[in-house]
Amino acid sequence: MASNSMKLSLILLLTIFISSKAELDQLKEINMTLYFQDWSGGPNATVLQITGHQDGPLSFAKFGSVFVTDDPITEAFDKNSAEIARAQGIYVTSALDGKISHLLISIIFTNEEFKGSTLEIQGASPQFEIVREVAVVGGTGKFRLARGYATFETIHFDLAIHYVVIQCNITILHY
Repeated sequence: MASNSMKLSLILLLTIFISSKAELDQLKEINMTLYFQDWSGGPNATVLQITGHQDGPLSFAKFGSVFVTDDPITEAFDKNSAEIARAQGIYVTSALDGKISHLLISIIFTNEEFKGSTLEIQGASPQFEIVREVAVVGGTGKFRLARGYATFETIHFDLAIHYVVIQCNITILHY
């Protein structure tokens, strides 16, 4: 009797394992383009310098400078286009010569399609290069177990009003 019970338990366990594995084997690829609306000054600033701050403009190239960000992300270049997410996180100027910043950013989706889901972005970003590439290291909700990469490109810069638009192209694999 114990042998039949053991066989039944083993069959049940294998069935659960096989069906769970079948769900995980269905990787999906998503490509998306997002626009970070970045304000580094004025009353509605979305980027603030936490350390290394001097009077005047933010010092992005000063080693050890730490910034916190909460940028609106829109579906198009225009700042008045629909907001679909927020970019919340920190970045640190981590190279002695000021050319590299280390990013830790959560993209928190607010649009209907992905509401509440997140993508986690991390990596060394050569901040003065035209195109910068970092890793997508995880995600939640509809992007559970995400992995991939993101590229950032500054496509608009208005120093007079401290306003920058950064185009972010993301390619991810997720379940």
